Amino acid sequence: MRLSARNQLPGHVVKIAEGAVNGIVTIDVNGTPVSATISLNAIRELCLEPGKKAYAVIKATEVMVGKGTHLPLSARNQFPGTVMGIDKGAVNSIVKMEVLGGNLVSATISNNAVEELGLKPGDEALAVIKATSVMVGIDD
Repeated sequence: MRLSARNQLPGHVVKIAEGAVNGIVTIDVNGTPVSATISLNAIRELCLEPGKKAYAVIKATEVMVGKGTHLPLSARNQFPGTVMGIDKGAVNSIVKMEVLGGNLVSATISNNAVEELGLKPGDEALAVIKATSVMVGIDD
């Protein structure tokens, strides 16, 4: 699987909760559940079931960054970690965080947000991702 999405987190499906048209697929990534809301058609086409190897795939632009270990939000995925680096551009920065048992997650956020949060390498921070922003991938 080759994708342009920066965040490709390997794990195994542990649970699938089916609704009328969508389902919530839970992928265990190093002992932490990652929730993805995807269509029932996608669940069936990928032959997802508990135990199957899968990837939680998240574009860096879909990752929010906060301070603290948990925020009162509706977003299902909140991963505390450590800022490993910040690549500053003209308008946006890419914040690299170590979360989920050593995985790196990249977030594209504005330079203003980096400054307002006072982010710097070594800081504790929180990667926040809505379940609807998580795609699921499998190896062919």
